[in-house]
Amino acid sequence: QVQLVESGGGLVQPGGSLRLSCVASGTFLSIGAMGWYRQAPGKQRELVATITSGGNTNYAESVKGRFTISRDNAKNTVYLQLNSLKPEDTAVYYCNADVRLTWLPTNYWGQGTQVTVSS
Repeated sequence: QVQLVESGGGLVQPGGSLRLSCVASGTFLSIGAMGWYRQAPGKQRELVATITSGGNTNYAESVKGRFTISRDNAKNTVYLQLNSLKPEDTAVYYCNADVRLTWLPTNYWGQGTQVTVSS
């Protein structure tokens, strides 16, 4: 069984920073694209950033220049550095990954970590 476990969320003041981590554990052949999504109260889940196994990245317009996604393939871990945080960044942040148990990838989600930006 594959698990994605996020950590690093918390309460931070506007303008502050956080670093989220997500570790994939279990038995699998490889991990493809990984990403972060978020869901604010009363809103749909939205993409924040993605990164391919080769390191190509994609960001939502609302976080470009403030958030940075990275990964450590040896540790099966994806990170999200959140800088210049705004109250509208408040949400539950979810990790997502395409994991190959066999030749066909399966998509997995983490349980989420809360990020609250407030003074």
